[in-house]
Amino acid sequence: MLESSALSDKGCVRSNNEDCCLIEPDLGLYILADGMGGAKAGERASRMAVDTVAEIILLAQRRDSQVLISAVEEANRRVLQASHSDPTLEGMGTTLVAALEIDGDLSIASVGDSRAYLLDDDGFRAITDDQTWVNEVGRPLGLDEETLRNHPMRHVLTMAIGASAPLTVNYYFVGLKSNSLVLMCSDGLHGVLDAPQLEQILRGGRNGASLDESCRQLIEAAKQAGGPDNVTAVLVRKPA
Repeated sequence: MLESSALSDKGCVRSNNEDCCLIEPDLGLYILADGMGGAKAGERASRMAVDTVAEIILLAQRRDSQVLISAVEEANRRVLQASHSDPTLEGMGTTLVAALEIDGDLSIASVGDSRAYLLDDDGFRAITDDQTWVNEVGRPLGLDEETLRNHPMRHVLTMAIGASAPLTVNYYFVGLKSNSLVLMCSDGLHGVLDAPQLEQILRGGRNGASLDESCRQLIEAAKQAGGPDNVTAVLVRKPA
């Protein structure tokens, strides 16, 4: 069985937490969502998406990548339906990254800019690609990173749960070696800590530190950097 831990915090600026996460080790399921929409709508969207994916996986008669993708698509349908049926929820949506353990490896589905990273013997690297204007438009146009960091479109998502149908779900297969460590996080973490900072903290989690402690260190580092957004980290480790 894979080892896991998760921690979420509202950060230093926001009054409520629109992030939501779930770890179900017995199901081999790990989910994170970052809601948007104002008032309570963002919280509702992220919780609904997480609960829907968990429900579909629990009831599924098989475990494969298509079940995971179908669960994410159903989450999109339900969030869209809720936003259309209640004026107070209009415009709500959420990012989502979900990992399903299959025979000791991970199938990962993502929508939006919540990310998954992998740390193993080959180094530290991003697994997922952001569905954002910066990644899908700005970089292909050749804009430099400094321009992109300050661009007025830098926070714009090109895809989100609850934003449109049909939904484009990015899918990744991750073969896990012994002592591999996967980080799933909202932009409240990866938006304030760069890859070397994330890697430095995660190396402790790969070298004997508890996953609970590594999660705490990640959240604390984001808050020390200003904590401008809700921040959530989910860690999954394949034992050595």
